[in-house]
Amino acid sequence: MSDAQAFLRATSPDYSRWCGAMEVHRRLLSLNPEYAENRALIENTAFAYESMEQVTARQGPIDIPVVVHVVHSTPEQNVSDAQIHSQIDVLNQDFRASNPDVSKVPAVWQDLVADARLQFHLARTDPLGRPTDGITRTESAVDDWGTDDLVKFSLSGGQDAWPADIYLNLWVCRLTRGLLGYAQFPGGAASTDGVVITHTALGTTGTATAPFDGGRTAVHEIGHWLNLRHIWGDDDEGCSGSDFVADTPNQGGANAGSPTFPHVTCGNGPDGDMFMNYMDYTDDAAMFMFTKGQSARMDATLDNARLTLTRQAVAV
Repeated sequence: MSDAQAFLRATSPDYSRWCGAMEVHRRLLSLNPEYAENRALIENTAFAYESMEQVTARQGPIDIPVVVHVVHSTPEQNVSDAQIHSQIDVLNQDFRASNPDVSKVPAVWQDLVADARLQFHLARTDPLGRPTDGITRTESAVDDWGTDDLVKFSLSGGQDAWPADIYLNLWVCRLTRGLLGYAQFPGGAASTDGVVITHTALGTTGTATAPFDGGRTAVHEIGHWLNLRHIWGDDDEGCSGSDFVADTPNQGGANAGSPTFPHVTCGNGPDGDMFMNYMDYTDDAAMFMFTKGQSARMDATLDNARLTLTRQAVAV
C-alpha cells in the first residue's frame, strides 16, 4: 500500500474498499523479469484492441468455468454454496450489462456502457475429468491471509490452483489489513493465477457485509484478471496516471462511498469522474458499468493471453 493510500484509509472512514492487485503487480514486476516481458507484450496487444487497430472476431458470449476454493479456519469463513451461487449470478449480470442498476448510469455515458459478452458457471468437471460442483473446501490452521499468494498453495495451508488454462480460480478466505480482494494480471505464473476475495465481500448473502454485499468485489477483481486497471490510474491522487482506456475520464484518485454526480477532479468537468465504473473504489451499490474501451481490453486478453481458457470452456 502506498503512503497516500495508507493515509486515506486511516483518515477517511468511508475509504474502506482496498484491492491488492497493484501491490501484487509491482511485486511480480520487481521479482520476475519474465512477467515484465509478458506484461509489455500484453499491453501492446491491449492498446491495439482499445484503439481499434485490431478487433475481436468473437460475436457471442464466452462462458468461463470457475472453481471456487473456500479456505477457512472458522465456520463463518466456510461460506455456503448459496453465497457462492449468488456471486456467480452477479457476475453473469454485470459482465452482460443486464444488471438492473445499469439504468443509473448518467445520460452522458449511457452510450459507453458495454456488454462484455462474458458468462460464468461453476465448473462441472474437475482436472481429472470427474464430476464436480466447482467448489473445493479446505480447513486451514491459518486464520487470515495477505497478498503473498500463500492461500494458493496446500503446503502453506491453502489450496492449490486448478489448471489456469482451463479454469478461473477464485479463492475465498479471510483477508487481512482490510483487503477486500486481489487479482493477478495476465502474464503471471499459472500456479498463482486467479482472484482472491475476502469472505465478507463475496456474493449477496451469507457473510457478505454492507457496503460490499453486492458481489462487486469479484467483478472488480475479475476485471483486473482480464487486464483492466483502476480507473484513476494508480497515481495516488495525481492527474497524470492512466488506466489506458480512452473512454474513461481522467480522475484525481480513487472514489469511495456513494458520490453524487457530477464529481469533478483533474479539470474533468462538467461530467467529472466516472465513479460508477466497476474499476473505481466506490461502494457496491454505487458501481454498475464497464465501458466499451474496457470491454475491448478484455477482448484482447480473451483472444490472446487467456485464449486457451476460452477454448476449454465448453467441456468443463
